Amino acid sequence: MAKTKSAKPQKSFEQNLWDTADKLRGTVESSEYKHVVLSLIFLKFVSDKFEAHRRKLSDEGMGAYLEMVEFYAKDNVFYLPEAEQLVADAL
Repeated sequence: MAKTKSAKPQKSFEQNLWDTADKLRGTVESSEYKHVVLSLIFLKFVSDKFEAHRRKLSDEGMGAYLEMVEFYAKDNVFYLPEAEQLVADAL
């Protein structure tokens, strides 16, 4: 008689996501984890706004102004310099 494999119940996407978040959280208290998550959401929002504004400047033919902070600040967009620039400024 052939043995049948017992099928493991398939986890839902939400359960997989929750389990992964628990692993990433590690030793951080769950009450403090909200600060980490909110910070990441804020950084994603800022990054998306910066990229959209940069693309807008480029599409409008203002490529020479892409690295000028003023052209982002006037539209209330955070300017995000390249990682190499941050390292050079720190030295």
